[in-house]
Amino acid sequence: MRAFQAEELIAEIINLEAILNLPKGTEHFISDLHGEYDAFNHILRNGSGSIRAKVHALFNQELSAAQMDELCFLIYYPEEKISSLQLTHSLTADWWFDTIERLLIIVRFSSSKYTRSKVRKALPKTYAYILEELIYQYDEATDKKAYYQQIIKKIIALDTADHFVIDLAYLVQRFVVDHLHVIGDIYDRGPHPDKIMDALIAYHSLDIQWGNHDIIWLGAVSGSKACLANVLRISARYGNLDLLEETYGIDLTALRTFSRTHYKENLQFKPKKNPYRDLSGIEISDAMKIQQAMAIIQEKLEGQLIKRRPEFLMEHRLLLDKIDHGQITIDHSKHSLINDCFQTIDWSDPYHLTSEENKLITDLLEQFQQAETLNRHMAFLIEKGSLYLSYNHNLLIHGCLPLNEDASFQSITFAGQTYAGKQLLDFFEKNLRLSFSQPWQTEDFATDLVWYLWCGECSSLFGKKAMKTFERYFIKEKATHFEEKNAYYTLRNESDVCQKILNAFDLTYSDAHIINGHTPVKLVKGESPIKADGKMLVIDGGFSRAYQHVTGIAGYTLLYNSFGMQLAAHKPFTNKKIAIQRNDDILSTRQIVARQTKRLKVKDTTIGLSLLNETARLKKDLEHLQSKGNEIEGLAYWD
Repeated sequence: MRAFQAEELIAEIINLEAILNLPKGTEHFISDLHGEYDAFNHILRNGSGSIRAKVHALFNQELSAAQMDELCFLIYYPEEKISSLQLTHSLTADWWFDTIERLLIIVRFSSSKYTRSKVRKALPKTYAYILEELIYQYDEATDKKAYYQQIIKKIIALDTADHFVIDLAYLVQRFVVDHLHVIGDIYDRGPHPDKIMDALIAYHSLDIQWGNHDIIWLGAVSGSKACLANVLRISARYGNLDLLEETYGIDLTALRTFSRTHYKENLQFKPKKNPYRDLSGIEISDAMKIQQAMAIIQEKLEGQLIKRRPEFLMEHRLLLDKIDHGQITIDHSKHSLINDCFQTIDWSDPYHLTSEENKLITDLLEQFQQAETLNRHMAFLIEKGSLYLSYNHNLLIHGCLPLNEDASFQSITFAGQTYAGKQLLDFFEKNLRLSFSQPWQTEDFATDLVWYLWCGECSSLFGKKAMKTFERYFIKEKATHFEEKNAYYTLRNESDVCQKILNAFDLTYSDAHIINGHTPVKLVKGESPIKADGKMLVIDGGFSRAYQHVTGIAGYTLLYNSFGMQLAAHKPFTNKKIAIQRNDDILSTRQIVARQTKRLKVKDTTIGLSLLNETARLKKDLEHLQSKGNEIEGLAYWD
C-alpha cells in the first residue's frame, strides 16, 4: 500500500468535506413490479416524471407543450424517437443544434448536485472529453461561446449527431435519479421479469428488498422442491410458461407429457388472461393440466416439509390426509371438494411422490440450477438484495414486521432459540444466503426456511396466518379462501407502533419512515398509501395489471430528494410504440409526503455518515503525521 504525504491528506479532507455539503441525490422507490416490464421501463426512463418536471422548469417559456412532450420522449427513448422523427420529416442541422443545446442544458442542470469526478465517470468513453467541455460551459457570454458552438456544429457535420443525442439522453436519465430502491416482487404475474432483471443489472446504483414472489424463485434455485413446485404452478396459472422455456431454457416436455397423461381439462385451473398475448387453445389446455399436476406435487412436497419441520407449527396445513370420499375436514367442518384430480395420490400415504413425480421434479430442479440466465438473475438478487434496509432514515421492507395483537413482536422458536423483530429478519436472511450458497442441499433446515418465508405465519414476507391455495382450487365456499392478515396490517396505521418498529432498527429520527410494498393500496375504496401520520408509506399501487381493477391506479412510486418526499400515483401505460409516436406519457399525480425545512445535504445521508467517519479518521491521521513527521498509509478516495 502506498504511503501518503500531508498535502495529499489535506486535499482529500477538503474533497470529502466539500462532498458532504452537496445536495442529497434523488432516491427513486418502486415496488411490486410483477413482470410488468413495459410500465417499469417507462417509469425508470422518465424518473417517475422527474425528467418532465425539469423540462418544463427549464423550457416552459421557450417551447410549446407539444415541443416539450417531444423533447421528453427524445430523452426517454432516444433511438426509437429519432427513428420515428426521421420517418416523418428531415432532421435539419438547425434541429440537431437546438436539440443538442437543450439536452446540454438539462444535463448541466441535473448533474449540478454531483462532483465533477462522479459526472466524469458517468460519461460515455467515446465523447467523454467533448461532453466534459460542453457540460461545464460556464462562460457562454465570453469569446469561448464560439468554441462551444463550433464543437456542436462539427459533431453535426461529421454525421454523428444522432449518437451524441442518444448519449446525452441517457446522461439525463442517469443524473435525474441517483439511486433506485426496488421494494420487492419482481417476479410472477406479468410476463417479463427477466427483462426487468436485465435492466436492473445495467442500472448505475440500486438495492433490492426481496419480495415473497422473488423468494420462491430464489428458493427453487437454492434447492427447494416445494418452492420450485410453486414457481411452476404460478407460471402456468398466469400463462407464463414461455418465460421458463424461451427465456430461461427450461425443457417442460416431460412435464407436459406427464400432465397430459394423468390430468384432463378443468376450468377451475384455467390460466389467467395474459395481458400481452392471447394463449392458444393448446396452451390453455396444457396450463390447466400442468397447474393440476403441480398443485398435487406441491401439496405432497409441502406436506413432507411440514412433517420434518414441526418447529414451523404448520401441521394445520396438512390437508391431503383429511380427504375422505370427496370431502375434506378443516377446523372440524366438512366441505365437499369441487375438483377431483387426486389420481396420483396413494391414500395410505398421501404425501408420497410417485416415482414418476419424483423423477419429474428432480429433473426440473436440476434444470433450474443449471440454467445460466436464471442463475445470473438470482445471483444478482442475492448480491443486491436483502430482507430489509435501513437507508437515509427510512426502513425499507417488502412485507411486514410480524406483530401480535398487542403490538409486541411475534416470535417463533427454532432449535431452542426464540426470534422476533429485527433479530428474526436477520435470522431469515442469514439462512436464505446459506441456502443459496449450498444448492446441493435440498432438504436442509436453511432451504426449508426459504419455503417458510413464502407461506409461514411468522414470515415477514407473507404476513398471514395461512396460505389457502388448496381451498381456492378445491373448495367452493369462499369463507374458506380467506387469508387472515397479521396484526401488523392494522397496527401500521398507528404512528406509535410505527415508531416502535423504527426504534427497533435504530431509526429514532423524527423524519424516519417505514416504506412497504406487498399489499395493493385500494385507492378506489378510499384507502390512502400514507398512514400513521406519514410514518408509514405503502407504495404497492398495482403495477401488475392483475391488481389494477382493485387499486384503481397502475402503481405508486416515491421520490426522495434534497427538498423532501413526493409520492407519485400513475395511470396505466398502454403501448410503448404508440406512446413514442404520440408522445403519450404515463399520467401521474404527485403528492408531497414530507417537505424539508432545510435542504438536505450529503452529510445528512447514510453515505454521508460514512464520509464523516472517514473524514474524522483522516484528520487523526493528519495530526499523527504532522506530530511525527512520518508518512501514513491507507487513504481512501470517495466520489
